[in-house]
Amino acid sequence: MRSTSNPAFRKLPVGGAGQGQYGPNVGFNQPQGGIPGYGAPQTASGADDRPMTVDDVVIKTGLSLGTALVTGVIAAVWAMGQAADKALGPVLGVMIGGMLVGLVLSLVMIFRQKPSGVMTLAYSAVEGVFLGAITGLFEFIKPGIALQAIIGTAGVFITMLVVYKTGAIKVTPKLTKWIIGATAGAAILMLFNLLMSAFGVQTGLRGGGTLGIVISLVIIGIAAFNFLLDFDMADRMIREGMPSKWAWFAAFGLMTTLVWLYLEILRLLYYLNND
Repeated sequence: MRSTSNPAFRKLPVGGAGQGQYGPNVGFNQPQGGIPGYGAPQTASGADDRPMTVDDVVIKTGLSLGTALVTGVIAAVWAMGQAADKALGPVLGVMIGGMLVGLVLSLVMIFRQKPSGVMTLAYSAVEGVFLGAITGLFEFIKPGIALQAIIGTAGVFITMLVVYKTGAIKVTPKLTKWIIGATAGAAILMLFNLLMSAFGVQTGLRGGGTLGIVISLVIIGIAAFNFLLDFDMADRMIREGMPSKWAWFAAFGLMTTLVWLYLEILRLLYYLNND
């Protein structure tokens, strides 16, 4: 299976319930036919053992996104009320708590490398609370920014899905390596800035100036290209005939990229509104 910068999709098991040939199990952008060396004939013993389809991925991702939206809206409304009362302590506590719990759940999912609908939905709910609390504060300071961030995130996601489906950009090994390298570089940059900030050193890399805006735009671009790898990985899981329960893992991988993208777009919009 091809590498991906999304840790959720690293070291997935090869093969599944399918036989490499699939009629209705067509992926996001693939012709019918098998992949040599992938998949092995097995007998499905239940609904979760049938070969995964693109519909499974869409449904599971939709459920995960819907869960995040519900908890996010509730958290955002609550955070705005707290901000109006100038009670920022509880909001910061919820933000930090949501971030830590979401990190723990994601690490468990990544290292277990097993699909779990409960954990995927729990991760989505927690990330919704985390993003909702941040969004509520930003919305209180800059009214309208939340809707802009949601529209921007949806626009990037849809654009990259169209780009992938039409084959405008092919997911080649060279492109994959470039995206993985760029993602690693962005992670190192953010970690460096975080460490410097902890010691009271302001690098300006993540501030509201021109440099901060440029870096945000670059990171948004990297996050957008990660969707191509996520779509490609989901396609490969479908073509290899992995059991339908693995659609939860594909949904989890897409959610991690969506969370990253939304947070970065929200940051960029805040910069631009301040300017």
